Amino acid sequence: MVKHIILWKLNDELSTEQKKAVKTDIKKNLEALVGVVPGLTKMNIRTEFLDSSSADIMMDSELESNEALKGYQTHPSHVHVADTYVRPNVSVRLSMDYEI
Repeated sequence: MVKHIILWKLNDELSTEQKKAVKTDIKKNLEALVGVVPGLTKMNIRTEFLDSSSADIMMDSELESNEALKGYQTHPSHVHVADTYVRPNVSVRLSMDYEI
């Protein structure tokens, strides 16, 4: 099993209402990939944090293997979500992958 974690900082020029809508869209569309992308077993998107946090969104996902992670990254459904909802609205992306 592989844990795939992403932290995103949304673009500063987005208003509070825009950020709320973006968070909702990202959460809904990424969590919908479970059962669509082979090997993706869990997807949890966190959008509410304590004031001490420096990220706006956290993705906590699990995949069956490193090969499944590679497949996830290039799967057309994931690429569509990333290109439509994530990349246009994000200024910073940090990731960490590790075996569990």
